[in-house]
Amino acid sequence: MSENTSKKTQIGAFVVIGGVLLLFIVMAFGHLRLFSSSRDVVAVFQNSISGLSIGAPVNFRGVKVGSVKSITLHFDPKDRKAYIPVVITLESGQMHVVRDATGGPRISLQDMISNGLRAGLNLQSLVTGQSNIELDFDRSVPATLHPRVTSLPEIPVRLSTMEKLKNTLEQIPLKDISQHADTALLSVTSLSDELHQELPALIASMKQTSDQSQAAVTAATVAIRDLQARLDQTLGKMNRLLDTGTDQLDLRGRDMHVTLASATKTLESLQDILSSRSVDRANLDAALRDIAATASSLRGFASDVERNPQLLLMGRRP
Repeated sequence: MSENTSKKTQIGAFVVIGGVLLLFIVMAFGHLRLFSSSRDVVAVFQNSISGLSIGAPVNFRGVKVGSVKSITLHFDPKDRKAYIPVVITLESGQMHVVRDATGGPRISLQDMISNGLRAGLNLQSLVTGQSNIELDFDRSVPATLHPRVTSLPEIPVRLSTMEKLKNTLEQIPLKDISQHADTALLSVTSLSDELHQELPALIASMKQTSDQSQAAVTAATVAIRDLQARLDQTLGKMNRLLDTGTDQLDLRGRDMHVTLASATKTLESLQDILSSRSVDRANLDAALRDIAATASSLRGFASDVERNPQLLLMGRRP
């Protein structure tokens, strides 16, 4: 009897220990928090939430603060729009308030919404297409609430980056761009056809022009060579002319030197003649005086002839 009781005790202890281990594994790897408080809020989407599923994580700047609890579809006949309320379970243990902060140790969801808390759909993986919900502060997005759709505390929704990109792409006038592209393609095709028709003639004309240019270059080369030969001859003649002129200048220079020497000697002789002590100067002065006396006599005779022309025939009477 005691052995059976001991075996039952061991089996019971084993079961208890196994249950505790199983609960620990579930809590550690399944992120199950039985003793932590949680709070349900809702985010109402109007656009597609493709890729979002129940249990998807809810992050705040990369930190998991909750998970998706439920996803439903509501249609409001008043405005004829469809709404998708996504219930989010926020784990209060993941969010803490800094000590000595105003407002006490509890976090007020309404204050966070007033400060710009918004929820948005975020694409986790382009391969799997899975999405999650990302929370962040963005005061530029107005807080639009939907009290007719849900009674839970609501976090306003903002457009995700992918949704903004999608809206931007939808605003692009693809039809007009396609029409312009077709027109441009037709223009390119027409231009290609025209070039296909006119290109051979253009190539032939370019070839003819090239041949003519080559002939002109050849003729210019021959003319330049002829001109160079003539220039060489002209330069040779000019060199000979310059040599001849140099020789002539040398000869004329020697002649001028002799002439200047002769002139110098003549001037020295004239200077000797014109000197006041020179005999030739005295003879020249006497000759000049005689010439002057003769000229005076001639003037007197000329005056007598003017008064009495008969003197030339009869002479002077004593």
